[in-house]
Amino acid sequence: MTPHPSASAQSAKAAAFHQLHSAAAAPLVLVNVWDAASAKLVEEAGATALATSSSAVSWSLGFPDGNHLPVDLAVAAIRRIAAATALPVTADIETGYAGSDGAFDDGLLRQTVTAVLEAGAVGVNLEDSGGDPLTPVAEQARRIGLVRDAAEDFGVALFINARTDTYLSGRFPESAFEETLQRAAAYVAAGADGIFVPGVTDLHVLHELARRIAAPLNALAGVGAASVGELHDAGVRRISIGGNTAKAAYATVSRVAAEVLGDGNWSELAGARSHAEMDALFAPGDADE
Repeated sequence: MTPHPSASAQSAKAAAFHQLHSAAAAPLVLVNVWDAASAKLVEEAGATALATSSSAVSWSLGFPDGNHLPVDLAVAAIRRIAAATALPVTADIETGYAGSDGAFDDGLLRQTVTAVLEAGAVGVNLEDSGGDPLTPVAEQARRIGLVRDAAEDFGVALFINARTDTYLSGRFPESAFEETLQRAAAYVAAGADGIFVPGVTDLHVLHELARRIAAPLNALAGVGAASVGELHDAGVRRISIGGNTAKAAYATVSRVAAEVLGDGNWSELAGARSHAEMDALFAPGDADE
């Protein structure tokens, strides 16, 4: 199949994004974003790549997290983020916006992947949390294979970060470790480039997962988690904070509103970026062409 016309422009970003997962000196640290402004601020802070948060994108557009966001709105957000930056962008596509396990549509999954690539992303997160308790291993591996095939048809070496909710779901209280290894092996064999195991904070467990999984391990971090250095020493190669960026931002909105509507004080506005600084984020010529 002839590669998509925009594939060549994305190939370099895709290669750079893959390389960021293999650097021995430091892990890839992702501060998840949800719109163009958050993307520009994270880029300004020194990020080497950007990742969307499905929960943050959903909240910003008026939907709860968990596969409730219409795919066209998700893709539009990804497009705005990718257009605002020269950095590689990876997109959280939840379970693929292709229906539930009982009515999953392979064609819709391929359409999602193609649309995300057309929007400018070079990586995706695909999770197995759509079933009860989780999507069966073989079925999720098959879906990962579909994602890989769609990306190859497009002509971009898409980084597939396969998320498994073996720990986060709480459905495997006695066998989460073994279940994670089983799923990780199947997902890597199906074409996944990385494995994301949210819900694990124990450094010993992370070390053992990193040692036994034949792909870069992604951990979810936040308040109370180990430091970047400690996670790196445990073998974690990718660290993300998911919806925590947005939660912190929205907490600021809540504090400002409570103060202004309460005692009429403006102190919570101290430290705000200036109007000129925000406009400067989008100066002509700064966005990725």
